[in-house]
Amino acid sequence: MAGAGPRGGAAVSDDTTPSYPTALGASTRDSITLLGQDLAADLMGKVGFGELAFWLVTQRRPTPGEVRVLESVLVALADHGFTPTAIAARMTYLSAPDSLQGALAAGLLGGGSRFLGVTEDCGTFLDGVLAAHVAAGGALPTDEAGWEALALAAVRDARAAKRFVPGLGHPVHKDGDPRTPRLFEIAREEGLFGPHLSLFEAVGRVHEEVLGRWLPLNGAGVCGAALADLGLPVELLRGFALLARTAGLLGQLAEERRRPVGMDIYLHVEHGATSVPPGP
Repeated sequence: MAGAGPRGGAAVSDDTTPSYPTALGASTRDSITLLGQDLAADLMGKVGFGELAFWLVTQRRPTPGEVRVLESVLVALADHGFTPTAIAARMTYLSAPDSLQGALAAGLLGGGSRFLGVTEDCGTFLDGVLAAHVAAGGALPTDEAGWEALALAAVRDARAAKRFVPGLGHPVHKDGDPRTPRLFEIAREEGLFGPHLSLFEAVGRVHEEVLGRWLPLNGAGVCGAALADLGLPVELLRGFALLARTAGLLGQLAEERRRPVGMDIYLHVEHGATSVPPGP
């Protein structure tokens, strides 16, 4: 029957085809567009990957200064040695060398509240303090004393609620994380040292008064503050940490191919396993 659709039903006319609008990638037979640009002519060879990632998320092209800060964050978070994420990737590659994507995914899935997730947690914490302060009618501080007062109140509130202050402390860099002062410096050079970094820096100066001991401002935390000052959504900051770590994990897997240690790690744990009675 003319006009009949599948299984004898009515034909679906073209004007009822669902529409799924997107400002990201789309393609025709002879072209690809991305962010409203011709991918081949306007972007390839002209836009860096970090710049593109920023553009994809914010829907605006970043300034050169914003690109420099973002790229500095990505470099800072790319690799930090034999972290649990790196070990997970190497162990998965040992078990399934035919599944590179599985090894990368295993490493990325380990990005949580102790590793990598601190970037998002710190940005969210700082953003929440700033938003609450403004909502209560307060103006953003204009000097160190003002930032320190706001930071002191935030640390005291966190302590009273028995919550950790994200971005404080590091298991290795106990005397200071070298990434932190460098990112402060870069953000200042680019005129992008905003309220999140100002508050984070002040937390570093006052927290000892509340906690009773000094802790370093860690690199993951300062990266979260810097990304938030770029105007990136705090809910997506962990994604940028994972984007950076993907490159590091790829490097870990490449090194595992050249100089494998996965089997040694596995056998070290296997040979050290001891049987104990079941129970708590």
